[in-house]
Amino acid sequence: MSETGRATSTGQVVHNALDRYFEEIRAAARKVGAERDTEPVIPLELAGKHPSFAAFTEVTDIGLTQVEPRTHILDLMRNPGARTTKTMASLLMIARAAAHIRRTGERVLLFTPTSGNKGTALRDAVARAYATGLASPDELRIVMLAPDASRSKLRDCALTGDRALRTANPVVVAHVEQPADVKLLSSEVVERHAAEILDTTGFRIWYTLDLDNYRIADAARAFAEAELLPITADSAPRVHVHAVSSAFGLLGYHLGHRLLTEGLPGRDAPARHPGFHLVQQLATADMVTSLLGMKVPDYEHDEAAGVWRQHVAPQFPAVTDHPQEVIDATFYTKQPPTRAQINEIVARHGGGGIVVSRRECLERYDRVRALAAVAGIEIAADPALIREWSLVKALTGVLVSRERGLLSPDTDVVVHGSGYYSDELLPALREEHLTRVGTAKDLARAVLAAAHA
Repeated sequence: MSETGRATSTGQVVHNALDRYFEEIRAAARKVGAERDTEPVIPLELAGKHPSFAAFTEVTDIGLTQVEPRTHILDLMRNPGARTTKTMASLLMIARAAAHIRRTGERVLLFTPTSGNKGTALRDAVARAYATGLASPDELRIVMLAPDASRSKLRDCALTGDRALRTANPVVVAHVEQPADVKLLSSEVVERHAAEILDTTGFRIWYTLDLDNYRIADAARAFAEAELLPITADSAPRVHVHAVSSAFGLLGYHLGHRLLTEGLPGRDAPARHPGFHLVQQLATADMVTSLLGMKVPDYEHDEAAGVWRQHVAPQFPAVTDHPQEVIDATFYTKQPPTRAQINEIVARHGGGGIVVSRRECLERYDRVRALAAVAGIEIAADPALIREWSLVKALTGVLVSRERGLLSPDTDVVVHGSGYYSDELLPALREEHLTRVGTAKDLARAVLAAAHA
């Protein structure tokens, strides 16, 4: 394995997708902005390219590899500092923050509640802004808030190597009843203290919880597909498979496909829209249950084997260690607001969904590793080392869906490789570099300290 954890890939690559598709992404931002009912907290419009933009975004390669007949992996994990698809949206947000700083003279403090990956990618983007001269620590900072359930997801980065940078860019871990409660905690602090922080420090708080930040960036997936594997009138039926929490990535792809269909300069329109096939875990299966119009089936406990079983619905695990199993803490969203949008797209263009268990992932683990290796992605031999399961879950979902006839054998599948890492590939954040809080008052103290550092 190489130092970056990536073997040699025989697939195709779009190098620096954000730079290559800059004008297309600007068009996506304009369309989304025109269709919004409310003003975004973070402006969506992209300014012209800064001289450092290409260097800043050079980690946004997108790969596409056929890993077996009828199956491709769209590799969105090529940034060694984050290893998830959150990189693109994070870099765009930081680029817009830097443009805002230059235009207004205001300083910007990003505040992001996260289950892990989003915050890691944003911190990596801030570090890249410092390294490439897009912004300085005096102008741009970030406070990341994660639930204690996500402790294993927290990754190290260049912002932790210096005491001053750690103070100005803290990683805060909150003890909360439910992981999603970090959103309530952070919004309370922003509401109470944003004006005070602006008045006393000149830092304007940019709160990152806005679907459109991600939808705009993820439109690049459709642009890459149109370039590397276009859908023509002669193409076989195609389905995109994605391990999802709220399916922001698929909605971004849909936005990009829509722009291509309506016409973009120099880009051919796809002949049709692919179907979407969603993969989820039992603890947070609301996208799949909404899509299928059914609830999670009742499981019976097999005491002798120490497992839970059901034989009613092929879209759900036949065997699991627990009916509310959590494979990955990143996927923590229950009843996501994006359900209706995804249901409408699937009703129009086809697709479906499946829920997988850890046991199913482990039973097919060797096969998953072999498929990923063809795309140049080396998955750890020991699954206990995995900290991000998205790719493993998605590939398992494909294999199980084909076994059970949920995916037609004559359908081409594009698997969105949206995340994979281990501690070996992306080192864990050390405990002494965390700030732990239990109340909104504690959190406010940490945010104020970051602004005043």
